[in-house]
Amino acid sequence: MKPFWKRDPTKKKNQAEQKNVIQMVTTTGEFYYAWNGKLYESDIVRACIRPKVKAIGKLAGKHIREDPNGQLKVNPDANIRFLLSEPNPYMTGQQMQEKVANQLCLNNNAFILIVRDENGKPVQLYPVPCVSAESKYNDAGELFLKFQYRNGKSGIFRYSDIIHLRQDYNENDIFGTSPAPALASMMEVIGTIDRGIIRAIKNSGVIRWLLTFNSSMRDEDIKKNVQKFVDNYLAVETDSFGAAGVDAKATVQRIEPKDYVPNAAQTDRTVERIYSFFGTNKKIVQSDYSEDEWTAYYEAEIEPAVVQMHQTYTVGLFSRKERGFGNKIVFEANNLQCASLTTKLAFQAMVDRGAMTPNEWRATMNLAPTEGGDKPIRRLDTQVVNLVETALAKMDKENCFAIADMITKILNQAGGEKKNEAQD
Repeated sequence: MKPFWKRDPTKKKNQAEQKNVIQMVTTTGEFYYAWNGKLYESDIVRACIRPKVKAIGKLAGKHIREDPNGQLKVNPDANIRFLLSEPNPYMTGQQMQEKVANQLCLNNNAFILIVRDENGKPVQLYPVPCVSAESKYNDAGELFLKFQYRNGKSGIFRYSDIIHLRQDYNENDIFGTSPAPALASMMEVIGTIDRGIIRAIKNSGVIRWLLTFNSSMRDEDIKKNVQKFVDNYLAVETDSFGAAGVDAKATVQRIEPKDYVPNAAQTDRTVERIYSFFGTNKKIVQSDYSEDEWTAYYEAEIEPAVVQMHQTYTVGLFSRKERGFGNKIVFEANNLQCASLTTKLAFQAMVDRGAMTPNEWRATMNLAPTEGGDKPIRRLDTQVVNLVETALAKMDKENCFAIADMITKILNQAGGEKKNEAQD
């Protein structure tokens, strides 16, 4: 196996170097509120990204090869097929795709390391859980990425050996823009509201009754009289039926706690802003969506990530020559799983016309595939219409001679009638 690149490919000392570094949101921020600079620790953020992460995890990666003659082959190379379903010994393809999707949603950047053999063929894929990433160039101008890990170690790899997914790609030439600055103010509001609610609950157990004794008493006597008052009038089961009486030695005063708790409208507006930032809504988060609502969410949030995965995986796993021979990676997203039963049954017409195979239709119904169900079928009344070709295909030699003789007689008869008309 080809060893990883260990040397730091820095430029010459007399050559100025401009660092290009992105800090991931896993670093601790200078804030006092609950989320502490870590987006994934917020229940609202995790609820917002979970539908997208789960949907990307369900994508089925396939190796497609299309030759110049138009012949299409699915998963022709077993090594690539295993690489997509079992990227490394520690996780499956679905697990790795979910981990990468989490990093993409939280950081707008996600990195996958391609481990190659001595022949340059990809053999393993690993997500890179880095704290920061820095771009570097060597003397030849080749781009490298230097990753800083949580344990303090670092690693440098060629950019050509990295599958880089990114979104909000605007300011930086290499990296997507981090969402942390845009979310900081909203997360601070949410954290402050949560802390206020917690303090209000804690303050509910403070002193609510104040006994003022008119004469000086020892501490032991004060505690004894207070406990007697509590036992007689504040206990759950008492014989006083809610009535209390004290003599002239003490005065009883009730203290009403006045804690500020934000109203529901303020909290809901802040949560809606976070939903809008992640392109989701309450129905998607709570899995209460309809077929059309999920389709709209899929086209707006998931499909762009799917298209990006098509292209980045293809460029990373295949050389330019291999791509020229029609090799590419495609991630299938069965969006019909969220369709209603009526819509799924309507796709029976697509099976009859050969647009879908029986097994593809059965997958939308969550049914197991059947033997021979990967071949498209077609009803006879939906075949391509060509009456002349069909008639000639059914003819034998005797029928051909008979029809040809009949056509000759008809033509001769028509020619004789025209000749007689001309003579008249």
